[in-house]
Amino acid sequence: MSTAGLLLAIAVLGAGTWAMRAAGPWLRARTELPAGLERVVTAAAVVLLTALVVTSAVLADGGPAGVARPAGVLVGGLLAWRRAPLVVVVVAAAAAAALLRLAGLP
Repeated sequence: MSTAGLLLAIAVLGAGTWAMRAAGPWLRARTELPAGLERVVTAAAVVLLTALVVTSAVLADGGPAGVARPAGVLVGGLLAWRRAPLVVVVVAAAAAAALLRLAGLP
């Protein structure tokens, strides 16, 4: 692919991304979802985010991730649930995983 073609592809993808992001607030102001659909969409977002976190925490390279990573995610999740500052959540989760790995757990 030529440089001009690559730049054109980047510009088209950038414009498409901007249009999709701008369409959300624009459409939200003009449409009203039924209450039932609103609850389903909200629940679906929570379920998808939870599935992503669990998959990332439990699996690594197609196999189990060991103990340290899920434990670190659990510590971070508990602190986030208790509304700790983000820096505290990240540092505590990393420290928990690091200490478990230092103790010899995978």
